[in-house]
Amino acid sequence: MTDRTTGTATESATGTKSTGSTSRARSASSSRSTRKPFLYVVVCAAGNAGDVGTLIDAAHADGRDVGVVATPHALGFIDRAAVEATTGYPVRSAWRLPGEPRPLPPPDAIAVAPATFNTINKWAAGISDTLALGIVCEAYGLGVPIAVLPYVNGAQAAHPAYALSLERLHAMAVRVGSHVPHAAGTNGAGSGFRWEEALELLPPKLL
Repeated sequence: MTDRTTGTATESATGTKSTGSTSRARSASSSRSTRKPFLYVVVCAAGNAGDVGTLIDAAHADGRDVGVVATPHALGFIDRAAVEATTGYPVRSAWRLPGEPRPLPPPDAIAVAPATFNTINKWAAGISDTLALGIVCEAYGLGVPIAVLPYVNGAQAAHPAYALSLERLHAMAVRVGSHVPHAAGTNGAGSGFRWEEALELLPPKLL
């Protein structure tokens, strides 16, 4: 990942403040009238989540700013400090407390990558028991375009609920990636997961 800041991230997902680059990000998000398109990358606890920098860098190269929202378990799979240094924004994982400023601008598009079996099924069912799920569930009603790159194994994909969930997401106009489920027990190593497909699935950015 390319470091886009000179300081360290300063606001945790729970809104605790310290010092560094995130104050710059907050002020920029509140004052820019001609800001770049803003992409939320929703990261789930999959074996390849630590490579999310590939998508972040691709989005930056595509002219988008990026904010990362992680499921609670995904925090243990990513290098949070590196992600925050690269994006210039705090990694979010929990809801803000009343009165706290919004750490990220509103999204112009959302990429859920990697998307786990659990998140896909909960999302399709309308369950929003994490910030990440709350954002993607609400995005449907707001008309925010979403791409999802599933990262599941063949045993999970065989469960009847999975096909039904994908069918419902398709009906919600969610753009679903083409990644083929990997063999159970392999953690998907060498499975050819294409992070850039999320950007290819989303509509062209509006500058």
